[in-house]
Amino acid sequence: MTTKLNLVHRIASDVRLMFRRPARLQYAALCYRHRKKQNHLEILLITSRDTGRWVIPKGWPMKGRASHAVAEREAYEEAGVKGKVHKQAIGYYMYQKGLAQGMKLPCKVHVYALEVDDLCKSFPEKGERRLEWVACAEAAARVAEPGLKKLILDFERDWQSQHNATPAKNAQA
Repeated sequence: MTTKLNLVHRIASDVRLMFRRPARLQYAALCYRHRKKQNHLEILLITSRDTGRWVIPKGWPMKGRASHAVAEREAYEEAGVKGKVHKQAIGYYMYQKGLAQGMKLPCKVHVYALEVDDLCKSFPEKGERRLEWVACAEAAARVAEPGLKKLILDFERDWQSQHNATPAKNAQA
């Protein structure tokens, strides 16, 4: 009996390994702006089209386009923003993309900071998503992915240290 159970466990383990897929790559834009009067950063969040959860603009690699350029393009298509995209990723996070019939696809998302300087009145996905500018702490609280939460908070900390600024809540204290 023990031999049969070991064999069943081994077969089950092999089947799980066969169906395990490597993470797919995506590129995202962390769209931000500096509010000088309040002396704090704001992050642009958008809702996903399928579940309505809060996310940042992201998409699949595009042939012939650099990863930071893909992130920049997705920011325009999904949120109607333009600006200066940083060419180096600020980091990455992992998430499970829901597919049809309940399947999940592991994704690794490289994130590029994009300083927004223009909001377009018309863009490809206008009306398909909600957009909101929120403080970094609020953005981190709204997104579901732990890695993205950390990226947002780390980005704020790094930005503040580079610009010798204090977070708004500390400036008021």
